[in-house]
Amino acid sequence: VQLVESGGGLVQAGGSLKLSCVFSGGTFSSYRLGWFRQAPGKEREFVASARNTGPISYADSVKGRFTISRDNAKNTASLQMNSLKPEDTAVYYCAAAFIGEYDYWGQGTQVTVSP
Repeated sequence: VQLVESGGGLVQAGGSLKLSCVFSGGTFSSYRLGWFRQAPGKEREFVASARNTGPISYADSVKGRFTISRDNAKNTASLQMNSLKPEDTAVYYCAAAFIGEYDYWGQGTQVTVSP
């Protein structure tokens, strides 16, 4: 399984970005897809996750601002980020889990939110 993220960049506070994660090398619908982020000097943290069916989960810090979605026809997961804050600045990673822990990770995409 390979995951490739895109869509990061520099945005002002209050702005929006949409991250995309293209999945290949497996059956997309069989995997739980998640987004994580890691800010400088901090540990990696969970942002959001979605199974093919079932509940979607969000970190409290992004609820109401971020939306995770998946397009099984395009083998793509997306993270729409609105009302961005400087504290959202981080490298964002896409990850895939077949059962249990996340087994596969993308290379990450940088998101920088200026005040």
